[in-house]
Amino acid sequence: MSQEFDAIFFDLGETLRILHRDAAYEADARRKIAVMLGWTGDPEVLGRILDERYEVYRKWAFDNMAETAEVELWTRWMAYDFPRERVILNAVDLSFQYRQSKGFRLLVRHGYETITELHRRGYKLGIISNLITTREVPDWLIADRLAQYFDAVVLSAVCRIRKPSPDIYLLGAEQIQVDPARCAYIGDNFNRDVTGSKAAGFGLNVIYTNPEKLEKQLKTVSDANRPDGLVYDFLELLDVFPGAPCFNPDAMRPI
Repeated sequence: MSQEFDAIFFDLGETLRILHRDAAYEADARRKIAVMLGWTGDPEVLGRILDERYEVYRKWAFDNMAETAEVELWTRWMAYDFPRERVILNAVDLSFQYRQSKGFRLLVRHGYETITELHRRGYKLGIISNLITTREVPDWLIADRLAQYFDAVVLSAVCRIRKPSPDIYLLGAEQIQVDPARCAYIGDNFNRDVTGSKAAGFGLNVIYTNPEKLEKQLKTVSDANRPDGLVYDFLELLDVFPGAPCFNPDAMRPI
């Protein structure tokens, strides 16, 4: 394992951004989807139909480690029996609202101070994430005043590659112009985040988790998906990365 790191990449879902469920918020998103598609029935019924179709798409995406473009997602997988021109016109907003129909996402606790301090300490920062939408993350980075701190943002909806393919990690390293061996990855999922970044030659894999979630993931741990260490709070990353290119392995929680 390299003991020096110039770049730190982050996963989004349940790592840098945490999902919060809200029934009213989710129902409003389903109503907006119904309007965009011209559905005149119960938006909740439409929501269940789309969920079933999304599970079929999701299996294809996982099996192929690929993400399709938003227009293809909605014309081929999600709303193939709705007026095609209407679907094409609204594809980007449909993807965005479908994500919102699952809840709203907020920056992880201590996320802002951790990101800004790591940037101040000289590390290059990036994001590598599986997402079906091209709109959500750019909007969020601007709204939360974080866009200036990230040198690379690699989204599966844009590059069409999905974790755990090593190619999406290599693309991030290329964009940030740092050798993969000097890149660290912070995620929450042993299989998607650790397996892929290890295969890409990233020098360090850290899992952000909690004891309850960790207990479940340990049931499927293997050499291929075993992280190098754990953190339970984002602020712990400031102990792990004291200043570029330094790295303190003793600050990680062991697995």
